[in-house]
Amino acid sequence: MISQAQKIYEKARGRTRLGGVSTQSLTRVASRPFIGPMSDEIIDLTQYLNRESKEEEPARGAFALWGADGERSRFALPLWRTIYLAQAERGAIVWRDTTGDDVPHAFLVLDRGQDPARLEVDQNAIPVSEDGEPPALHDHGSDGVTIFLGERGGRIWHLVVDGGGTRTGELSAKSREDILFLAGECAGLLFLRDFAGKVP
Repeated sequence: MISQAQKIYEKARGRTRLGGVSTQSLTRVASRPFIGPMSDEIIDLTQYLNRESKEEEPARGAFALWGADGERSRFALPLWRTIYLAQAERGAIVWRDTTGDDVPHAFLVLDRGQDPARLEVDQNAIPVSEDGEPPALHDHGSDGVTIFLGERGGRIWHLVVDGGGTRTGELSAKSREDILFLAGECAGLLFLRDFAGKVP
């Protein structure tokens, strides 16, 4: 039987292009250990992206990174791209218990606004429960975006991007589609590679 996480991951992997970057290129970049074993470093990810025009390049490519030690570095590229598409300043993968303590806990954070990376997450931006199937996107306008990634072992997982305050309207249809693609990448890593199950 194919799991829900497998369906999300396969759906995302089946698309051919993402903002000028081919799926094949994204797979090759994501599998490369380009960050190394350190979890608290400033890195530049722009060199790993092939863009169709200079207009797509963000103003700044250096980010403070927290929690990306070892294999967790695979989350950095889809998280970086999500921040850029949402015109935000910081991105985080977070989890919270579905029962008892519902305070959000950071799993990985990429922050282009401050160093060291800010770990606090707005609790109101993350639903305690979700009615729909993942990935589900909640657009908060200039406050950012929250994407439901799935549940595992009594914990609910989200990708949250916030800060910047430069976006004045809703995400375009293309940006929503690309962000959901990236959420599928993150969900595949979390649940198929069982990163979610390794959190104490």
